[in-house]
Amino acid sequence: MSTRRVARVLIDSPLPQLDRLFDYEIPSELADTVVPGIRVRVPLRTAGRLVDAYVIEIDEADAAGRPLSLVESVISTVEVLPPGLYALARRAADRAAGSASDILRLAVPKRMVRAEKAWFAADPVAAPAVADTDLAWADGVLEAFPGLSDALTAGERLALDAPPRPATLASGEDVGAWAELFAAAAVRTLAAGRSAVLVVPDHRDQAQLELALAGRVPDDALVRDDARRSGPERYASYLRVLAPQPCVVVGNRSTVYSPAHETGLVAIWDDGDPLLAEPLSPGVHARDAALVRQELDATALLFAGHTRTTDVERLVAIGWVREVPARRRASPRVVLSATREGESHAARVPSSAFAAAREGLASGPVLVQVARPGYAPVLVCAECRTPARCPHCAGPLRARRPGAVPECGWCGRSAPAWRCASCDSVKLRMASSGSERTADELGRAFPGVRIIVADGTHPVTRVAAKPALVIATRGAEPIAAGGYRAVVLLDGDRMLMADELRIGESCLRWWSNAAALAAPGAPVHLVGVTGGVARALATWTQPAYARSELAERTPLHMPPVVRVATVGGAAAAVRTCVDTLREDLPNLGDDAVLGPVSTENGARAVVRFDYGAGRAVAESLRSSVIADALRARRSAKGRQAPARATLRVRVDVPDLDL
Repeated sequence: MSTRRVARVLIDSPLPQLDRLFDYEIPSELADTVVPGIRVRVPLRTAGRLVDAYVIEIDEADAAGRPLSLVESVISTVEVLPPGLYALARRAADRAAGSASDILRLAVPKRMVRAEKAWFAADPVAAPAVADTDLAWADGVLEAFPGLSDALTAGERLALDAPPRPATLASGEDVGAWAELFAAAAVRTLAAGRSAVLVVPDHRDQAQLELALAGRVPDDALVRDDARRSGPERYASYLRVLAPQPCVVVGNRSTVYSPAHETGLVAIWDDGDPLLAEPLSPGVHARDAALVRQELDATALLFAGHTRTTDVERLVAIGWVREVPARRRASPRVVLSATREGESHAARVPSSAFAAAREGLASGPVLVQVARPGYAPVLVCAECRTPARCPHCAGPLRARRPGAVPECGWCGRSAPAWRCASCDSVKLRMASSGSERTADELGRAFPGVRIIVADGTHPVTRVAAKPALVIATRGAEPIAAGGYRAVVLLDGDRMLMADELRIGESCLRWWSNAAALAAPGAPVHLVGVTGGVARALATWTQPAYARSELAERTPLHMPPVVRVATVGGAAAAVRTCVDTLREDLPNLGDDAVLGPVSTENGARAVVRFDYGAGRAVAESLRSSVIADALRARRSAKGRQAPARATLRVRVDVPDLDL
């Protein structure tokens, strides 16, 4: 009598109660086909339908001979889920009180049949070869940070401050010096026969990195992974990653899960960028996923940026991440001006910054950073200065040009008959200047100079080395050939007024990234800002600012000193979850749980806990989510409209959601 073989599968479902392994018997006709890592289709007994699943492991049936459902069919014979990727997804999901299938949905692209057939028909991937000249170039770039090359080889966790300057490649293209540094680390890793995974916030950073890698890494060893590519392209790239040959993977936040062959390096650029925070459940930040991966795979881990986030600085302070200083410290020439925006337009740009811009325009482009796009993002009553609001949704009104009918920034409706609710006036005043209005004003101040607007509506990636005034919103600054001859940072006081926990960190990151685009020796004028953030920019001591922020947050028990989770849903479900958490962790302090408080959709509670209690808190919260889902399922029996689970848990909450 032959032994029954069992496939333990993870069902691809968002339902929390299905986030575990299920046993299915392998029929004899599929005995040679069903192996760990492939996609299969299995029956879901309770729902009476077929669902997709990943085969995690193969085992023999237990001696009890309990009846098992059969695997229905094999979707594909490609082993798309290596053991290392499943272990990473499982660990990251458990840390965030989420489902492993939700993370795998981000990491593993959908199957594309044509791309799969083309992959099978193609020749096997050859081992990539790195030229001696490229390896020598990489070593030369890495020498700027003593011991960095050896630390990468040893698989250490590292943090460094990238050189704040542009770099000219052998092709003549200009990129940030950070891209050249990342490319050198990837070339060194690939030469050692291991893969490198490079994670960046957006396509602009990715384009710089690809330019730096072009010609240094073989084309078939450079894998691009981002959401802008078509489904077949993404799936073809994923199949290349699965090949048993090392490669360099470049992409956005979900690239951190890329199962590259024998990964030797995971590098994350600018981890403070909110684009690296995953909005989809379970919301694992790319930085946290990289830390988990480094622990599982023993890869080198590199955090780099022009600023230091408090999250990375905390890891440096406890010795979990090691800081690698540069051989020679470099910094832009930052000039502070305490002049604040006044009633007249002339006061917005002080005379020193105006003179620096005029001098810089004699030889090349000048960058002016502003806070918001558009013409006049904020309108107020001309009589009482009350902010103008939309009569339909109470959103802020804005103007696209002088004399234009005001529009709502939320619903987009026009308000031709606006009337002030405070003084009954019908006159409006422009209270702020966006990128287009700033371009209009400076265009009159610099007649005959080319004006370039760069924002979300007008994307510009590069400007030539010719005289031009570039008006850009934060994060949309294009790269200038040879660097900007002067940089003027406006609206800094308005940026700092945002009601966010990390607004100081964010402003320092925006300004530092803009300052790093300046040519060596070019002035960088920060207008209208004083205090610790301005001093950190002027002295280029961003890690010190991160340390001061940590010191201020420690007595307040604010992240990242502690971890924070939110629990939302029906009031009864939230209260039950909080009570269960206190029972499971009786050592939680009295101030660990804030709430529950009533909201429009029920109730909400905030949980603060130390890192050491993270696993226990996540397990308790996850068990409450599963219990709530099962209660909803039981109460739905016999009803036409099924009841829905309401409990929602988010661990390591983004600051904007606090």
